[in-house]
Amino acid sequence: MREEEKNRTSQNSKIQQFFRKRWVFPAIYLVSAALILTSVLMYQASRNDLNPIAEQPGKPQTEKGQDAEEVAKQVETVTAPALEKENIQVIKNFYDAKASKEEQEAALVSYNNTYRPNQGIDLAQKDGKEFDVAASLSGTVLRAEKDSILGYVVEIQHEDNVTTIYQSLASVAVEEGETVAQNAVIGKAGKNLLNEKNGVHVHFEIRKDGKALNPASLLDKPATAIEDEAAASKETEAKPQEEMKEEKQEDKKDSEAAVPSKNA
Repeated sequence: MREEEKNRTSQNSKIQQFFRKRWVFPAIYLVSAALILTSVLMYQASRNDLNPIAEQPGKPQTEKGQDAEEVAKQVETVTAPALEKENIQVIKNFYDAKASKEEQEAALVSYNNTYRPNQGIDLAQKDGKEFDVAASLSGTVLRAEKDSILGYVVEIQHEDNVTTIYQSLASVAVEEGETVAQNAVIGKAGKNLLNEKNGVHVHFEIRKDGKALNPASLLDKPATAIEDEAAASKETEAKPQEEMKEEKQEDKKDSEAAVPSKNA
């Protein structure tokens, strides 16, 4: 019994001596702090593995942390220039060089004893009444003014040097320099002197680099299709010119062959 008591006393004294050393408690504190810090870091790492991207309020992000709007900008679809699109119809088509003779004649505009090709499409409501004209694409208003022949005219600038033109308006609801959203009301359909027979309507044009394109072939298509339509239009115009050059060269050869030689 005495030996056991002596051993216990000896062990207690050693423990007490150990804790009396100055470096013991700081060392224990540092080790404990290191263990706690390691545990926290491991916990955060496991959380990041489960949810690697922390979303910021109001800013949708991609896997690389970039704003979704910068990575994939939403492309608008070309819409008909009316607020209530289901109630309107095309009453005069675009003059298409590839169309039949009858279709081309129907797409001519007669004014002051002269005929000119229709550079857009004319749309009217099925009941012939006035209707709200809306922006086909979002953009910036280049002009909004009254023309003595065309009625009120609104021209909107879009990306990639694309413009949309709205004529035969009875009134306008936008100003020059104003930014408008797609399908925003820009005015009321009305009448003009250029196309009196059409009654209340809106004349709608889509232009790329100033060149008029057929709006009917672009409606309900992405705005990127405008570039493709413009390229196709250039190719169509280039072919007849090339054919005319070839015909002239052939005629020249035929005429040269028909001229008798001086030495004959």
